[in-house]
Amino acid sequence: MSGPGRRLAARALLVLLALVWHAGAFAASELPSLAGLTPSTRASTETAQALRVVLGLSVLAILPALLVCLTSFLRIIIVLSMLRQAIGMPETPPNPVLIGLALFITLFTMSPVLQALNEQAFQPFMNGSMGMEAAYGKGIAPLREFMVRQTREQDLALMIELSKARIPQGIEEVGNVQLIPAFMLSELRAAFQIGLLLFLPFLLIDLIVSSVLMALGMMMLPPTTVSLPLKVLVFVLVDGWALVLKALVGSFH
Repeated sequence: MSGPGRRLAARALLVLLALVWHAGAFAASELPSLAGLTPSTRASTETAQALRVVLGLSVLAILPALLVCLTSFLRIIIVLSMLRQAIGMPETPPNPVLIGLALFITLFTMSPVLQALNEQAFQPFMNGSMGMEAAYGKGIAPLREFMVRQTREQDLALMIELSKARIPQGIEEVGNVQLIPAFMLSELRAAFQIGLLLFLPFLLIDLIVSSVLMALGMMMLPPTTVSLPLKVLVFVLVDGWALVLKALVGSFH
């Protein structure tokens, strides 16, 4: 990866770490000392502290769902999983390897969105110059813009029809309840389209190997015994991982 790409990925990673760090620091700074308070005030403060802890744990619990529903992770992990199936090795690379790779590719593709979210919403909120509601409105705008760019009109119309909502006059009137599932549906479609293109060359190798084995009269030899090493060899020779990752990142522009 080029120097600017590495710097952009590192900057986006620092933004994520800053989100976690500042959130903890903000919560700690907002908690007043319990010393010198009356019993009623102390009880209300303890209740507020408990609510903040519950809220923080709830946010951490839904982070995986937000990652899948609002980012490019869904398309990337499905394509990588289909690539593994196309080669013929369902367990190689292992799931943790694919998930880790998908997370970093997601970070690269979402870095402009994360940077805009940090500059427009998170930093003003942490500085006290913006309220929570205003920060949410500013923060969701870059995510909505990203999802709108990747969502097909047919999928959005389907979700509006299924939700029985009124027909919006513009994209700004489309609610997140309709936009998010439409975005996920479009991501699934795009992932399967890319996966189909990945399956075709490997299917061709399987057909050629099967035909050659039948022509030689070697019907007792399983075709996968010969085709699997050939598919791995071809994939390595054409630098398949680099080609797939470039195609994935390019599909979001």
